[in-house]
Amino acid sequence: MHIMEGFLPPAWCLFWFLVSAPFIVYGMYQLRILMREKREALPLLAVAGAFVFVLSSLKLPSVSGSCSHPTGTGLGAILFGPCITSILGLIVLLYQAIFLAHGGLSTLGANVFSMGIAGPVLAWAIYKGGQKAGLNTYLTVFFAATLADLFTYVVTSVQLALAFPAEVGGIATSFAAFAAVFAVTQLPLSIIEGAVIALTFKYIIDVRAEILVKLGVLTDAAVGRLRGVGA
Repeated sequence: MHIMEGFLPPAWCLFWFLVSAPFIVYGMYQLRILMREKREALPLLAVAGAFVFVLSSLKLPSVSGSCSHPTGTGLGAILFGPCITSILGLIVLLYQAIFLAHGGLSTLGANVFSMGIAGPVLAWAIYKGGQKAGLNTYLTVFFAATLADLFTYVVTSVQLALAFPAEVGGIATSFAAFAAVFAVTQLPLSIIEGAVIALTFKYIIDVRAEILVKLGVLTDAAVGRLRGVGA
């Protein structure tokens, strides 16, 4: 998913930096509040960041100028919301670009938007929607993480298609070509990621459910149900 250094035209690099900036700024604001008012949640934030780093570093060759890998952002989005998760994504992507030659600095805005913003926004929306609809909690977490991963690649395909429209068929044809190549590796990876994050979420409930209640992720009643007869 990481678009490599120098692959996007400068105009598109600037565009995606500008689009990502408001989310990063608001994420910093939310992070300051979290650090001041809910410091006991910081170890969990570190775990969410580690998920993003480890999973997004497991790259498989996918298409010229990019790669395919899990993203790990679904957990952070569910626990802390998409804007704080965008900060985690920014930190991870910056580190990977500088030290691992994975992604790039010029394409940082595009990569942050696809992996650190678009995917987490969808994961957060699915989780909140599933809560309101009274759906099975673990199944909701699974779908939130799985579809967030897939949506990241949809957005990356859009970014590449906008920058490199096909001579015949334009942006739509280019998008279909990029998305089709990504799908080969990303569909199974996203399902595995969804399962891993759902199991991790269950473990957090078992050991530190009170943090989830304080963060507003679950209610006390929901925790009781999950620890008892299930979701």
